[in-house]
Amino acid sequence: MNKEKLKNLLESIKNNEIEVDEAMKVIEDLPYKELDFAKIDTHRELRVGYPEVIYGEGKTTEQVVKIIEFMLSKDNNILVTRATKEMYEEVKKICPEANYNELARTITIRKRDDKVTDSYIAIVSAGTSDLPVVEEAAETAMIFGNKVVKITDVGVAGIHRLFDKLNIIREAKVVIVVAGMEGALASVIGGLIDKPLIAVPTSVGYGASFGGISALLCMLNSCASGVSVVNIDNGFGAAYNASIINKL
Repeated sequence: MNKEKLKNLLESIKNNEIEVDEAMKVIEDLPYKELDFAKIDTHRELRVGYPEVIYGEGKTTEQVVKIIEFMLSKDNNILVTRATKEMYEEVKKICPEANYNELARTITIRKRDDKVTDSYIAIVSAGTSDLPVVEEAAETAMIFGNKVVKITDVGVAGIHRLFDKLNIIREAKVVIVVAGMEGALASVIGGLIDKPLIAVPTSVGYGASFGGISALLCMLNSCASGVSVVNIDNGFGAAYNASIINKL
C-alpha cells in the first residue's frame, strides 16, 4: 500500500464508487500482516516511500516463498536480497515473472511499472571481483525506479581507465563507489566530483584486508569531503540511500 493507492481508495469511497466494506478488505492487513514466523510490514511504503525488502539469508526457502505469496496479493514490486537459486526456483512456481540475478543473489518481481527517473545513479567499481556488490546495488536501485549507469573495473591500479569515464560519473545525481583491497577509489572519485558519494567497502582482498575491514576503515577516514560509507558488501544499503537522494 503506497500513498497514491491509499489516496485513490479514499477518493473512491468519497465518490461512492466503492463500498466501505469493500475498502476495508483492501486495508485490513495494515499496519502489518502476522504470519507464524514473520510480521510483514504492509505500512512501510506509506511511511518511508519504499515497500519492505526481504533479506533471504538465514530464512528457509519455504519462509521466503510464503512471504512473497502474501506480498504478491498487494501488487507491490518485490526485492529479495541474498537469495539462493533454490529460493528462486520455488518462487518461480508461484510467480513465473520472477527474475534471478545470480551474481547479485537477488530475486526481483515487478508488479507495477513505476516511472523511472531521468537523473541517474552511477555505480562505479574498482575491480571485476566487486561485481556481486555492484549487481546487488544495481538491482536495488532499478526496482526502486532509478536509472542506473554501471562503470566497472576502473580501480587505482590503472587509474587512466577511470579518467576515461569521468564525464559520465560527474553527470550522475549521486555516485556509489564499490571497492575492496584498500578502498582508495572512493577517495579518488570523491576529490573529483561535486555530487554525493556513497562508498561500499567489499570483502575482496588478501589476508590483511581482514574481509573488508581495511577498505571500510580507509573509506571512513577518507580525506575527500562528501564521502559517506555503508557496511561491508552492503550494495543494498548504498542503493537505498542513493535512491532517496536521486528522487529528492
